Amino acid sequence: MDIIHGIVDRWTFYPAGASLLDLTGKVVIVTGGNTGIGYWTVLHLARKGAKIYLAARNETKALDAIKSITEAGIGSGEVIWLPFDLKDPRLAKKAAEDFLSREKRLDVLINNAAFLTGPYNADQDGVSEVVMTNHISTFLFTQTLLPLMIEASKMPDSDVRLVNVASDAHINGPSANPDIRFQSIDDFNGEYKEMFWPDSGRYGVSKLMNVIYTTELQRRLSTKSIPITCISLHPGSVDTGRAWRTPYPRLATIVFKIFFIGPDQRAYTSCFAAASPLIKADPDKYKGQYIRPVGRIVAKNPNVAKAGLAEELWETTEKFLRGLGLYTPMSEWL
Repeated sequence: MDIIHGIVDRWTFYPAGASLLDLTGKVVIVTGGNTGIGYWTVLHLARKGAKIYLAARNETKALDAIKSITEAGIGSGEVIWLPFDLKDPRLAKKAAEDFLSREKRLDVLINNAAFLTGPYNADQDGVSEVVMTNHISTFLFTQTLLPLMIEASKMPDSDVRLVNVASDAHINGPSANPDIRFQSIDDFNGEYKEMFWPDSGRYGVSKLMNVIYTTELQRRLSTKSIPITCISLHPGSVDTGRAWRTPYPRLATIVFKIFFIGPDQRAYTSCFAAASPLIKADPDKYKGQYIRPVGRIVAKNPNVAKAGLAEELWETTEKFLRGLGLYTPMSEWL
């Protein structure tokens, strides 16, 4: 199915038609901004005048990316490295606190970094690596930054946005199981050994978590009349250079090159979510929505709206982070 989407996206995607707001004076974070979609997202938004924190783990790769982006030409834009690691929630929180010590506003947060595929591995805290990276640490990073985003939303002519890069992988596989639950960390740690490609099942469930989190956070903010727009998205079928991690890497490489386009154009979906004037003109239309290239609102996995599932995900995540002494629930400060 994703191959079909790749073909359709390629036929219907016109990057020259993308229109982005002037971001002069705006502060943006792009996680995983040193490579792939993240790199091009940083480049496109920096060219609109934004001050961008490129959040990445490896200093050498981050600084090389910043050098390349700067040399490509970004006008008045600025790109700064933010040390960042999602594999350990302690480091994710440290990165957020580092940013808070530097800036007085945050206009756009793009959670782009993700763990894609790899053997099942539980970390030092007993959580699968893909869930820790893609959901728990991302949740903590975002929630730590949220008070500053709320303050920015009170500023004149504010247009604060949270963009979570998800995937259509959240729709199929174990994510589509109507009996899926998130009542405990054990529920987070499914291995899906019965699948031909278990990696894809684990990744898909982590992306379902992203979409549910985005939707639920939007609900909670809107209930408090906080004007922040939360959007999750599928960037399109992207050749990210990860074909070698699939069961048949040579075949996958050929398929990816033929049917999928590069991250330079696929970054436009993230850029649309972050800076399209269409969203500023009609934020209620996009709040809590899931979009595909470029800016098309599409249906989410029905499990996103499953009664009680969002609350389970939120409460299990909060309970885990509180147990590590890393988190104060949103309900206690908002």
